[in-house]
Amino acid sequence: MTTALVPVFAALGDETRWSILAALGDGDASASALAARLPVTRQAIAKHLAVLEEVGLVEPVRVGREVRFRVLGSHLAETARQLDAVGRQWEARLAAIKEIAEHL
Repeated sequence: MTTALVPVFAALGDETRWSILAALGDGDASASALAARLPVTRQAIAKHLAVLEEVGLVEPVRVGREVRFRVLGSHLAETARQLDAVGRQWEARLAAIKEIAEHL
């Protein structure tokens, strides 16, 4: 795992930020629209969105006078690829341990 993933996991480790990211999976939304859907104030949503933006998981998009946020799927996909690589490494290690144990 690279150190670049640590801030991403720290951001995703917060339940509210995870809920915001999941809600944005349904489509772009403003902080006000997200606050109407989630049990969090608009100000708190804005702070959580700033954290998600800082780690590259969302980006603001101006639509008229409104600022909506959208998920950056490419960054999420890259994070998933890196997690998958770690999983494959562990599976290989466990298979090697199993092989050794079976031949004792």
